[in-house]
Amino acid sequence: MAHVSDFLKPSDLQRISNLQVLARQVVEGFTSGFHRSPHKGYSVEFKQHRQYVPGDEIRRLDWSVFARSDRYYIREYEEETNLRATLILDRSGSMNYAGTSADGVTKYAYATKLAACLAYMMVHQADGVGLTTFDTQIRSHIPPRSRVSHLRVILDELEKGQPGGETDLGDVFHELEAKLHRRGLLIIISDCFGEVASFLKALAHFRHARHEILVFQIWDRDELEFPFKSWTQFDCLEQAGVKHLLDPAMLRQTYLDNLAAFRDSLVRGCRRHNIDLVPFCTDEPYANALAAYMTRRLGRR
Repeated sequence: MAHVSDFLKPSDLQRISNLQVLARQVVEGFTSGFHRSPHKGYSVEFKQHRQYVPGDEIRRLDWSVFARSDRYYIREYEEETNLRATLILDRSGSMNYAGTSADGVTKYAYATKLAACLAYMMVHQADGVGLTTFDTQIRSHIPPRSRVSHLRVILDELEKGQPGGETDLGDVFHELEAKLHRRGLLIIISDCFGEVASFLKALAHFRHARHEILVFQIWDRDELEFPFKSWTQFDCLEQAGVKHLLDPAMLRQTYLDNLAAFRDSLVRGCRRHNIDLVPFCTDEPYANALAAYMTRRLGRR
């Protein structure tokens, strides 16, 4: 069985100990906690009055309004609720890349530590967290739960998962949409490689279902800077046997131009749908990067 210590170092736990994963938008939850719910309940923040109807609880009558109007009105409140979050982890072959500057850490290994970190944070603030992994299709789907014992279920799945194969993010996310029965926070952890239009269309469907979405995009420094100098063999990590021996100098500028266009399309598309697109690079400690982002996010609530 997997343990937190298999993924997170004590220094990482200390770094995130005071962070909270807070939803900025209205979410749908199930217990009293940090986050605002769309359902009217009995707890902390006043929402509105409505006229009394037979069957309403007498204790909810607003007697001050009755004294002024000689009419019976019920006080309704906006319930504070815990978050339901789903971590959506990319297991496609491109996530198996480990470049020249990351001490042999693959993007997938980095992503699993980030996912474990987020799961740990949410369970320990009594929020529900689930996990979905995918490559060509959904490989596992663990619905959100808030029990501490549920954390081990997620860690076990993270430990046994291996990257491989192609993926179409748009198709997989459309498949996932049918499994998400209640709206909440979706945290996509992926390099987002693929057809941008299909990816953004799927995100738009999630937003139409009123989910809040974060995209944590995982990069290796090689992918951002293309540091190759001499003739290099490039192997496709998603299609077995596809290899190309190339002179990097001949394609470096074209690669960087295409990369810039790809990133710009993602940024503009996510901004259009009010989705945070957060880059993580495998040569940067994930706990530091996550803490910096969560601090900024908290400041925007």
